[in-house]
Amino acid sequence: MAASNHRDKEQQCGALTSSHSKEKEELVPKKCSSSAVWAFFGFKSSDFKQSTILCKKCWKVVPAKGGNTSNLFHHLRHRHPMEYSKCIEKRSSDKPTKHSVIENQTPISESISNVAPYEPDSKRWKQITDAVTYYIAKDMVPIYTVEKEGFKKLLKMIDKKYQLPSRKYFSETALPALYDDCREQVAEALTRVQFFASTTDLWSSQTTEPYISLTVHYIDPDWKLCTKCLQTSYFPEDHTGEAIAQGLRDALSAWGLREELQICITTDSGSDVVKAAQLNAWERLQCFGHRLHLAIENSVKGDKRIDHAIGVCKKLVSTFSCSWKKRKALSVAQAELSLPQHQLVTETPTRWGSRQRMIQRVLEQEEAIAQVLTADRKTRNLVPTWQDADVLRSLNKALSPLMAFTDVLSCENYVSVSYVKPVLHLLNNDILAVEEDDTELTKSIKEKILSYLNLKYSSTDTQDLLDVSSFIDPRFKVQYISEDRVAAIKARVVSEVESLLQQVESFAAGASNTETESQEAPAKKLKTLGSLFKANTSGPRASMLVSEKDKIVLELNHYLLTPLADSESDPLIWWKAQQTNFPRLCKLAQKYLCIPATSAACERVFSTCGNIVTCKQTRLKPDTVDKLVFLAKNI
Repeated sequence: MAASNHRDKEQQCGALTSSHSKEKEELVPKKCSSSAVWAFFGFKSSDFKQSTILCKKCWKVVPAKGGNTSNLFHHLRHRHPMEYSKCIEKRSSDKPTKHSVIENQTPISESISNVAPYEPDSKRWKQITDAVTYYIAKDMVPIYTVEKEGFKKLLKMIDKKYQLPSRKYFSETALPALYDDCREQVAEALTRVQFFASTTDLWSSQTTEPYISLTVHYIDPDWKLCTKCLQTSYFPEDHTGEAIAQGLRDALSAWGLREELQICITTDSGSDVVKAAQLNAWERLQCFGHRLHLAIENSVKGDKRIDHAIGVCKKLVSTFSCSWKKRKALSVAQAELSLPQHQLVTETPTRWGSRQRMIQRVLEQEEAIAQVLTADRKTRNLVPTWQDADVLRSLNKALSPLMAFTDVLSCENYVSVSYVKPVLHLLNNDILAVEEDDTELTKSIKEKILSYLNLKYSSTDTQDLLDVSSFIDPRFKVQYISEDRVAAIKARVVSEVESLLQQVESFAAGASNTETESQEAPAKKLKTLGSLFKANTSGPRASMLVSEKDKIVLELNHYLLTPLADSESDPLIWWKAQQTNFPRLCKLAQKYLCIPATSAACERVFSTCGNIVTCKQTRLKPDTVDKLVFLAKNI
């Protein structure tokens, strides 16, 4: 009896379990669910609104108001711990990590770049385009750079919203606009120039097209030395003195510069340029760099010992330049002999300093060179003999001190003309003075250099120009002027200052008259007691009033009594600070201290031209070359 009852209960439980399993299979998942807990709950298929939540394990209704899953987790944690653990594991595996969220998230920069590109009239587009135009002009980059894939990718990486204009836009619109703006700024600056100096020279490009260049140098009202490249014009005419003279006058006229305001023009010793300056009646200063170069060339010319020694230097330098094995062996020898790891220097015929550097480097590496060359039977004959070595040492001793002067006097950023007279004095009394241990060759070179320089700078006009320039420099004053010329220089300074003041007064009077004519008559003011004394110039001490010339002399004497400025200081900074104490002499300083001692400014313009007219840009028109050089030097 008992056994039958037990079987009946098991049958009922099995039937109930099968019915639950059947109903459990009929549960449908929640629509649009994302939480892992919904894998253990569902709805009857007849519950279209899915309002009654049923547990798939116990079939119990679990309330979840508003789709909140807190009750569902609570139910699993207390009624079905195993399912709860599975739910937590599933939720942890499905939950994205912080790193994955960052990887899958679209960057802000990419989201911004996906919007529409900049409009051509937008501020940002103009800024980037102007920057690209400036880059092309200042760094002398070919215009076709804007078509290169690497440059495009660079700009796209910087700002994906920017669309680079075409090459035609830069060549026909952007660069001409930049040139017009720069030219307008230069023209405006030149209107305030009281005095200026200039340099000029001629040059042939890689395409053998002749150009003439002109630079001007002046001191602005803020006492800064400024340099402007006015032109690099195509010059197909014959390079005669008459043609060059006319071309230079036309260039100054095109910029509104009056010839009487030009103090001096610095040029090399080319006969055509010298004649052009004479035809224009312009005072000319010979380039100190060229003069020193010619003096050195003249001192070594015709000496067979020097020619042979320099020829040996050139041959051995060429041997190392053309053989990587020799260069490698030289490096090993330098390490063994504890010599500097320096390469040999090749001579440039147009630069005497390159020859001197070649000689210095050969003497420095003499032991290493001999070790490498003697190791090879084919190059043993290139080892310098003791006679050649003695000649090279004599050359080096005589010429090495001169290298620094050319570099110093060729700078455009500071005053250089006032250095010429002190440098000549230093060469005569110290650097090129004959010493007891000098060889006969060294003595001969020194004497020839001094003789040449003293002869070329012996003309009266050149001496007056250099003396006044040195006199008005507070670092030198009369220190390097011969005693028999000091009085004459003082008189010239007084005369020139007096003339300058008259020019300033006449200019101010003309401007005042023009202003008075253009304005209405001012209302009559009441006179004050002080004005009566101001107007009275016939008082008891009227005859004792100091004349303008006497004021200049007093100011000049006061200037000479002041201590000398430091030799490494900037004379323009000194004059800027002292212009209230010396209001008359400062005008003479502005006039003379702007003169460059060398024509290196034009040489640098030619170097700029060489960087623009390259083997890859041989079809540039002369007008385009002029504009690109102008931008590269002036922006």
